[in-house]
Amino acid sequence: MRLESLKKAGLATLASVGMLAMTAGVAWAQAAPKVPVPDKGDTAWMLVSTILVLLMIVPGLALFYGGLVRAKNMLSVLTQTMVITCIVMVVWALWGYSEAFSDGYGLNAYVGGLSKALLKGVDPSTTVETFSRGVVIPEIVFVAFQMTFAAITTALVIGGFAERMKFAAICVFSVLWPTLVYFPIAHMVWWWPGPEFASTHPADATSAGAGMIWAFGALDFAGGTVVHINAGIAALVGAILCGKRLGYKSEPMAPHSLTLTMVGAALLWVGWFGFNAGSNLEANGYAGLAMLNTFLATAAAGIAWPALEWIMKGKPSLLGAASGVVAGLVAITPAAGFAGPMGAIVLGLVVSPVCLLFVSVVKNKLGYDDSLDVFGVHCVGGIIGAIATGIVVDPALGGAGIVDYTAGGAAVYPGMATQVIAQLKGVLTTIVWSGVGSLIVFGLIKVTIGLRVKPEVEREGLDIAEHGERAYNM
Repeated sequence: MRLESLKKAGLATLASVGMLAMTAGVAWAQAAPKVPVPDKGDTAWMLVSTILVLLMIVPGLALFYGGLVRAKNMLSVLTQTMVITCIVMVVWALWGYSEAFSDGYGLNAYVGGLSKALLKGVDPSTTVETFSRGVVIPEIVFVAFQMTFAAITTALVIGGFAERMKFAAICVFSVLWPTLVYFPIAHMVWWWPGPEFASTHPADATSAGAGMIWAFGALDFAGGTVVHINAGIAALVGAILCGKRLGYKSEPMAPHSLTLTMVGAALLWVGWFGFNAGSNLEANGYAGLAMLNTFLATAAAGIAWPALEWIMKGKPSLLGAASGVVAGLVAITPAAGFAGPMGAIVLGLVVSPVCLLFVSVVKNKLGYDDSLDVFGVHCVGGIIGAIATGIVVDPALGGAGIVDYTAGGAAVYPGMATQVIAQLKGVLTTIVWSGVGSLIVFGLIKVTIGLRVKPEVEREGLDIAEHGERAYNM
């Protein structure tokens, strides 16, 4: 009995000591600064989103563009898309990530520096903030995710001058254009000090450390300015400097395979969920909102375009439906995490008629040869989406509002006029930067190695003349 009593007393003493130690440990943990740790769910979602964006490029964009050109140029478009993707990914790792997502010292409003060139300091242990205070993801995952954005934006541009530009010129463009145009615009729109800084510093200090377009107060959830307006303007500049295709308006240049175009459009839609919902950087309700909006705006635009064709021409076309789907995806991109579902539907219904007007009327009136309507769909659709984001974000219209980190995440809205003006400033800055930068890039290529293939090469088709292969064996 005494032994049993001693055992009980000893256990009680040990338990008391253990409780004291635990209490002291809890007090110490509360006093020590908490280091955010990536959540496995967020990390897994971003890994999947990155792969989905790659799906948008190859095979999505490649098949969408490839089906729209003539059969003799199908393989050239596939090759260009694949090689551009590879080149931009390497350039991104060498200096692009640093140029877009690091401090730019005296030029921070416009471009980042080279502190992270060659991915210096980036490893599996480093993290980056998301849009929620105290939430982070592995930096190496963020690098890969943003790398796919750079690749698809550059690949989008080639639709403006498809079927007539030298492959060598395409390769040089894939290095120069992202460096001079895409990376700086990505920095101007998406670089900022982060939610932790914003929650503990005045708004002026946050804006002072951000890219210029971010400092305007312009909203761009997933790339309406960075991707679509940027690529659309570059495509227009390239198309004008390259000149019209031989036989343009005098020879038939119908798409050779609308079947492949439809497959490409469908893959773009699937991949776009990584593009839009992935841009939330977290697997939460806002990612769900971006996903739902990507469904609804796209569906509404995919109805509106062929419906208008039906009214105007008597027949709805598959090309019209596919074009509407892409226009809807473009328009909702900047608003994906800001609009409410009803706002997304309205945006989809509005964008198709405007883009249809540009590709069928404005292009003919002005006479430029934008082969695959990159300007008419991506730039125009991106402008509509970017400006409309300032409207559909309004909580009174069902929008998600704008996060105020200082007030602990409460949704605020500065007023429609203020927000739309900020959006317009972002749009105009992107147009000017992309227009001037693209003019410099294409101009340099034109006076050095030349932009356009020889007339005989163009007549024969780029597949055989440039690559020595055919897309189809006949």
